[in-house]
Amino acid sequence: MKQSCLLRQNMGTDYEQQVSELLNIVRFGDLIEFSYPIGYSHWGVYDGDGYVVHFAVADEGELKKMIRSSLQTVFPVCGDLLLGETRIRRQLLSDVNVPRGAKVNISNNRHARRPSPEDDMRSRLQVLLDKELPYRLFTLNCEHFATFIRFGEAVCNQIPGKAKNTECEAATKVFSDIVTCQNS
Repeated sequence: MKQSCLLRQNMGTDYEQQVSELLNIVRFGDLIEFSYPIGYSHWGVYDGDGYVVHFAVADEGELKKMIRSSLQTVFPVCGDLLLGETRIRRQLLSDVNVPRGAKVNISNNRHARRPSPEDDMRSRLQVLLDKELPYRLFTLNCEHFATFIRFGEAVCNQIPGKAKNTECEAATKVFSDIVTCQNS
């Protein structure tokens, strides 16, 4: 928690500056939270060498790109999620599409869980990388993915009306089934 709070205090509003400062202290398996100005966050897991793995837009053709681009002008913070499938991607932290005013933090202590051993995190991450999955706001989202990688359980603390620090068993099962199937 100390690391996350310290980072928040020292960061300016410029995203590039935030990323630069974060890269000085982030470690493999850290939960990366992109705090959006409208009150919710996008989540990923740090994978080393400046990369984060997160739910991102799946591959799409030109028409779908144009539609998504139009949606993003109207809904700048959620235009990415309004269309179809998502893909778990490895992307440079500096290249993650965030709205103006977003803050990027290491948020390892927002969930009442102990991190898994690094080898377990790496194994889950490797199996899930590049998988296409539906994005379901309440039952299979980016925070579920990131916490599953770090803790082995999918948790989302930003769903209104849901108890905090409670495992979403359905999301854990989706991710676990993929990992188990791949490792069999």
